[in-house]
Amino acid sequence: MTDHLAALPATLTAFAQGQMPVHTLIRTWRDAAQAHEPALPPRYREVLERILSQLESAALFTEESCSFSQADMAAALGDWLGKARAL
Repeated sequence: MTDHLAALPATLTAFAQGQMPVHTLIRTWRDAAQAHEPALPPRYREVLERILSQLESAALFTEESCSFSQADMAAALGDWLGKARAL
């Protein structure tokens, strides 16, 4: 499964550098999780969806008016990826 997740770190880098819009980042991660659903334990899928939903919420508002920071949610995706790749 780690081979399938290998492309995801580049999406975080591109997002952090402003080269990838948030909606593309979210779609890419959801697609990757769905493509590898049998290999991911249900809890991992649940946590990923929660993070992606929070990132979507953060994208709808300015940083000041939302309780979810896009940078924090991107960091959470990185943490999730590290744990998922260790499976």
